[in-house]
Amino acid sequence: MEIRVPEVGESIVEALVAKWHRKNGEQVRKEDPLCELETDKVTLEINADADGILSILVQEGETVAIGTVIATIRETDSQIATQPSLSPAARKLAREKAVRPETIKGSGKKGRILAEDLLKSQTPDEPIEAATGELPMETDPDSASGESAGQSTPHPRVRTEEPPSYSPQRELSVTRKAMTPIRKRIAERLTEARQQTAMVTTFNEVDMGRVIALRRKYKDFFQQHHGVSLGHMPFFITACVEALKQFPSVNARIDGDDIIYHHYYDISIAVSGDKGLVAPVLRDAEHLEFPEIERKINGFVEKVRTNTLLISDLEGGTFTISNGGVFGSLLGTPIINPPQSAILGMHVIQDRPVALLGKIVIRPMMYLALSYDHRIIDGREAVQFLKKIKEFLEEPDEKLLEE
Repeated sequence: MEIRVPEVGESIVEALVAKWHRKNGEQVRKEDPLCELETDKVTLEINADADGILSILVQEGETVAIGTVIATIRETDSQIATQPSLSPAARKLAREKAVRPETIKGSGKKGRILAEDLLKSQTPDEPIEAATGELPMETDPDSASGESAGQSTPHPRVRTEEPPSYSPQRELSVTRKAMTPIRKRIAERLTEARQQTAMVTTFNEVDMGRVIALRRKYKDFFQQHHGVSLGHMPFFITACVEALKQFPSVNARIDGDDIIYHHYYDISIAVSGDKGLVAPVLRDAEHLEFPEIERKINGFVEKVRTNTLLISDLEGGTFTISNGGVFGSLLGTPIINPPQSAILGMHVIQDRPVALLGKIVIRPMMYLALSYDHRIIDGREAVQFLKKIKEFLEEPDEKLLEE
């Protein structure tokens, strides 16, 4: 049986064999993950279609065309009958922890290995002091005599010679790796955004006190009635949709000498993964209620984590939201996601002193940044658009959470 690089989209013509999960000549079972492939848009996981012996034809790090045979499986039943059966969660954990499943006794039905079986099999962590990387301590040989006999006084080992300011060995202390297709594509799109748009950024700040209060009030209600937690993103997406309706040029794009105005609101949500930043699209956001928004975003995050994001998840999008605040960013300038014309940057919520009704008070504040293409969006529109988002977030409609 041949393992080929599958077709994943009309615009994708090649893929990088990023990682083999199994070794050449190893026995595999049907549905076992074999390898990861990277294209310039998504990462794919290829599973075995049958039980058998794996023969790898294309090594890690090689880029091949779509349709290329990268491995074969010599089908056999008797040789792998004793191979352990793993749950999907256990299979992923086994790869991450480099654990051999055949050494684990499963507690599931018919001896199936569960994730908790793998966790129980892990040895305790090494003592902390063994991993600190500190220099060993030396004892004073004279301390064993006199009043301090039987005790030792630690002294740090001191370097007696200054290291040379330059060493040829430094040239060997580097690692050179080819850019992955995804990282290469990200670099191309960021360069394109800088070179082919008249990008400008405007800033504002929003008092998040009301949103925080509503989240606290409806937290248990959402979990009990909808099975999801209530985060910040539904408030921002709803605010953006309302603002986009009033300022259609922010939801438009340039096509040659024409401006394409979109009468729908497909919001790209920037999600950070191991391979880089991707922006899956929340379709028809104007029709989605808060619980649906949360479920769809959670679905995107899970797809990114498990490398199951599809090309269709990334296509389209009329406006992008990027939340750098989850990483602690206080303020930054987001870059437009071509061919879109604008992107909203969220940042960390921070208690700050602000003037309110003639008094200095401490409020939970967030800086907002709107980067936009000045060729299609005027400064007045950009400022008013961002102000509209601020107004919605500071006085959100509580009815939206009661549905």
